[in-house]
This record gives sequence, C-alpha cells and structure tokens, in this order.
Amino acid sequence: MSRIVLGLSYDGSGWYGWQTQRGGRTLQDTLEAALSTFLAVPSVATICAGRTDTGVHALQQIVHLDTDAVRRDESWVRGLNAHLPASVSVQWAQAAASDFHARFDARARTYFYVLRSAPVRSPMLHGRVGWVHDRLDDQAMREAAGLLLGEHDFSAFRSSECQASSPVRTMQALEIIRQGDFLVFEFRANAFLHHMVRNLMGTLIMIGRGRRPPDWAGDLLTCRDRKQAAPTFMPDGLYLAHVAYPQAPYLPIRPAADALRHHLGAWWPESRE
Repeated sequence: MSRIVLGLSYDGSGWYGWQTQRGGRTLQDTLEAALSTFLAVPSVATICAGRTDTGVHALQQIVHLDTDAVRRDESWVRGLNAHLPASVSVQWAQAAASDFHARFDARARTYFYVLRSAPVRSPMLHGRVGWVHDRLDDQAMREAAGLLLGEHDFSAFRSSECQASSPVRTMQALEIIRQGDFLVFEFRANAFLHHMVRNLMGTLIMIGRGRRPPDWAGDLLTCRDRKQAAPTFMPDGLYLAHVAYPQAPYLPIRPAADALRHHLGAWWPESRE
C-alpha cells in the first residue's frame, strides 16, 4: 500500500465546498469519483489539508490517499484530469512516506483574499475576486491587521457552525498589498476556524471604509462575541494558496505568491514584488 499525495487547484464557484455531503456537489465527491474510475475500484478515500467552503478557490490544495495501484507521477496527473471537470485540476502527484498526513502534518496554511476596490464591478472577474465600490484606507486596515497577529481566541471571527474543539489560533502573518484597484490580503496561521478569513475580511473592510477605528479589531478579540463583529464577507476572492510541511520538503509545493501569479497571471496586473 502506497500513500500518494496530490496537489490540486480549483475554481470553487458553483461548488458546495470541499467536504463530501449527501446529494451535494462537492469537490471531495468529484475527486473521489474520478479516482474510482481511474483506478477501477469501487471507492477511494481522501484526506485534504483544508476543507474549503462553498465558493472558495484553491491554488494549492493538498490531498493524500492510500492505494495498491502503481502509476507514474505524470500518469496520475493526466489520468485523473481526464475524469475531472474543467474547474478542477491535479497539478502534480507524488508518493510520500506512509505516515504523511495532509491535514495533521500541516504546520501553516496561507490564504489570499483578492479584492477589487472600484466604483463599478467587473463581469470578467465575477466569482474570482471580491469587490467593494468604495475606496479603502489601506493604512487603517494594516493597523488593525497588526492587532490580530499572534495567538488569540478568535471566537468573534468564528462561524456558529464551526466544529473546531478550540477557538484559539496563531496568526503568523497578515499582510495587505495594493496594486492599483486590487488589494491582496495574505493570511497565514497554523490553522483557521470555519469562515474565519471571511469574517476577518468583513471587519477589515469596515475599518477600511472608516466606519470603525483600527483598534476595533483588538476589541473584538477581547469580547469574543461573533455578534459584535462585521458580517461574513463574500467568498469570491478567497484562495487557499499554500500549505507548509517542513518535514516533507520533497513535495513540489510552490511558494504562495508564485502560486498566485501562476494561476491568476491572465488578469493579475503586475508582479507582486
């Protein structure tokens, strides 16, 4: 029995998230159906690094599975992609140590939220980026972001449906980069709660609009009350960009910024640096 690791990218528009559900159009169900057909077996179980929600995209989702099948790496990629819809693609496949675990071995996860701030929405970017019609105060949002760094109880940014045993997470980085009308928010943490990034985005945008001061972000951490924070922001611009496995450097995982440019280069206006 071998453990195979897959690197996936997908456009989450129109999907009901990653996790399998009865009668649902989910990415896990679709991948496992493709694996079953490709390997000619009744079923294949997969484990992913992060269960993305409805409408959320992935530049680099990491998945592992166990199989007796022997295939070349390129055969895994081409064979699976032949059975997957256009919005889902296996980017690479590689054998890993038998004890590698896509979820539990991950030491950090990076999400990008790509936001366009412009008076009129772009139909060409619909579903691919978030949008607000007003100009945002970058500096105010960066001040608020600084208050969110470190280990905190993120209950104020946690969905009521979250099943995590603890609301405590460590935010390792939260950067905001502007390129013209585009803003890229980079969130890196050991793990994220359900809807955590989208809830943080709602709060940061409210601060960027001048409706709340930057220190409101710290107040929300202290009060731990989801009802006091901003509404959950749209999923359109949210991308799982990178998962870190220090103990598995052989996996061909791109740096987060490289993955963003690689997949979104068709419309991304310029280099991030």
